[in-house]
Amino acid sequence: MDKTHEKVWSNCLTIIKDIVEWQHFKTWFEPIKPAALKDKVLTIQVPSQFFYEYLEEHYVNLLAKTLKRELGKEARLEYRIMVDGGNEKNQPLTMDVPGHGYKTYSNNEMDFPLVISNPVKNPFVIPGLKKMQIDSQLNPIYTFDSFIEGDCNRVARRAGKTVAEKPGATSFNPLVIYGGVGLGKTHLAQAIGNEVKRSNPNKVVLYVSSEKFINQFQDHSRNNAINDFIHFYQMIDVLVIDDVQFFNRAEKSQDALFAIFNHLHQSGKQLILTSDKSPKDLEGVQERLLSRFRWGLSADIQVPDYETRIEILEKKMKNDGLEMPREVVKYIAYNIQSNVRELEGALISLLAQSSLNKREIDLELAKKVLRNFVKTSSKEITIETIQKMVCDYFDVPYERLLQKTRKREVVQARQITMYLAKLFTKNSLKTIGEHFGGRDHTTVIHSCQTVKDLMDTDGMFRESVMELQQKVQLAAM
Repeated sequence: MDKTHEKVWSNCLTIIKDIVEWQHFKTWFEPIKPAALKDKVLTIQVPSQFFYEYLEEHYVNLLAKTLKRELGKEARLEYRIMVDGGNEKNQPLTMDVPGHGYKTYSNNEMDFPLVISNPVKNPFVIPGLKKMQIDSQLNPIYTFDSFIEGDCNRVARRAGKTVAEKPGATSFNPLVIYGGVGLGKTHLAQAIGNEVKRSNPNKVVLYVSSEKFINQFQDHSRNNAINDFIHFYQMIDVLVIDDVQFFNRAEKSQDALFAIFNHLHQSGKQLILTSDKSPKDLEGVQERLLSRFRWGLSADIQVPDYETRIEILEKKMKNDGLEMPREVVKYIAYNIQSNVRELEGALISLLAQSSLNKREIDLELAKKVLRNFVKTSSKEITIETIQKMVCDYFDVPYERLLQKTRKREVVQARQITMYLAKLFTKNSLKTIGEHFGGRDHTTVIHSCQTVKDLMDTDGMFRESVMELQQKVQLAAM
């Protein structure tokens, strides 16, 4: 009894089902429909040109072997590709089963290389879908070299480096980078993608924000093209999705992400996700997705410490060919503590004011410009507080600060204390002088001028004053 095309394909599926993973079988073989069988040529119908290409690239040998087992060594496979709108006049493309990869196809006995005339709709609008033609959507300025490492981000950065060297081949899959706004999550995630592209140019890397992903899914859903959408993302080697917390308002998009995540992870592809919260704290995201987010490594990025903020500013200045006094850099780094984005914004504002007003950048200008960035002190600093700080810093007894002595270390400590008292308190010169053994206002004026002059000429002295100034500022917060 002759076999029907349904029976032949059913027998092939029975074999294939035992070989490939269940999710792969569901994605790539269940949608195929047997169409015809004639002279040991089995025609199968596939839902899209992309679907056909994917089968050719990944499963051509498996299809060849199973079909030969059913129909003998002369067996051949023919594809009938579904085209939107339907066109029965198209002759089906044919191929020799033993072929590997993309071959020459026959239509009306004329050989021609495969031309994608009706590709799956690429959400990123790159015409003619070919793997190497997919735009990564990465910003080339985001690299590891421009990402400053500190205690605040060391684990995340080093994990990112490991992933970039061996995408999909480490236990850091997925890599979830989480932290507050403006701390460098997007920078680090894209740095991984850029490094993969540099070292593995054949790998397909794609960066997408969760908002864009959701909008694309909704567009494809309205056009009844969800399968094309999912298939597109399933061909990516390294997928970076930014701000996954926004999936909490898109239930259907979560279903698509789940299918894409499963396929990529099971295929040994790399996923990199960013979020403003740890996966365990995400609300409105399906538990099955959250459990998969926790399969790999979750690494947080925290607010950079003072030293790291200085490094960030210096790196930014070096890249832009800028220079400014060290004391100004320290002032900015000390006062802008919220995130990297505000730190760079403060630097740009300062440079803009300097350029527009044709004025050299100094501490006075920095203070003026940074008023919009620096929060007003909630605590009132007293002269006594400053005196104690300076005494502790220079290891000078408090009573010596008030005595009449010409000892250099005591005189300088007293002058610096007066300078800081004038800078950080609302007291009059007369009141400040009275806190130093009843000295008059002219002594305070002289002391302040002496400190300014020494800061201009003595680098070590300036460092000491700036460090003390930062201590006072911290006490005021």
